[in-house]
Amino acid sequence: MAEQDQMSFLEHLEELRWKLIKAVIAILSCAILAFLFKGIVFDSIILAPKDSSFLTYRAFCSMSLKLGLDDTFCFNHSFELQNIDMSGQFSSHILVSFIAGIVVSFPYVFYQLWSFILPGLKDNERKTARGTVFFTSLLFGLGVLFGYYLIAPLSVQFLGNYTVSDQVQNIITLNSFISTVATTTLAGGLVFQLPIVVYALAKLGIVTPQLLRTYRKHAIVAVLIVSAIITPPDITSQVLVTLPLIVLYEISIIIARSVVKKSRREDLAQH
Repeated sequence: MAEQDQMSFLEHLEELRWKLIKAVIAILSCAILAFLFKGIVFDSIILAPKDSSFLTYRAFCSMSLKLGLDDTFCFNHSFELQNIDMSGQFSSHILVSFIAGIVVSFPYVFYQLWSFILPGLKDNERKTARGTVFFTSLLFGLGVLFGYYLIAPLSVQFLGNYTVSDQVQNIITLNSFISTVATTTLAGGLVFQLPIVVYALAKLGIVTPQLLRTYRKHAIVAVLIVSAIITPPDITSQVLVTLPLIVLYEISIIIARSVVKKSRREDLAQH
């Protein structure tokens, strides 16, 4: 019997190994494609937020003019990037390609991991978790877009043009720029997973809607602090960054409440 259990455990490990191999192959395949099409990846995507012609800056400028604020929110500052390391551009090329591979292959990678977990769930849990891959991938994609089109450009413009004195000139390195764009973009994708994380924690009984309501003010303050750090010092930018995050938090409270109510109904039905 112990031998059968051991074989079963080994079979699970073998299955997990193949799932991970498939996930790694997907990431590497997408990374190689990104590496080959560096013109599109760098010129059209990664480096785009440094120029004032970027979509977000044009949208801010248009909104500013329509609201009668003249060019208050028109970002006309662009800056040049430089590389100071012998292997800096090649290293950046590899890093960006790898990050692009993760972002593009995320739905497939998550599907592989989820397909390993799914057989271990009960029938009612499977029904409840239906659509997990779709909603997780959708939220990740929305978070990446949020990070890339809102947080990243606002961070780049504010930090890239911020000065403590006219005697100090900003000379931005390629690695620093890529780190800012990549970090804020991936952070957006991860932050937008909040409803999924809360759902899982609520199912485990770790998080309750009462707990989330109790710490609502703390969460809002934390979001406002983060928004104030990564955005230019104006209320409009901070609101645009803060509102989606607060909405996500409120959605998480609703999800947690729904999970708790359903668990209570199931407990009453069993008794």
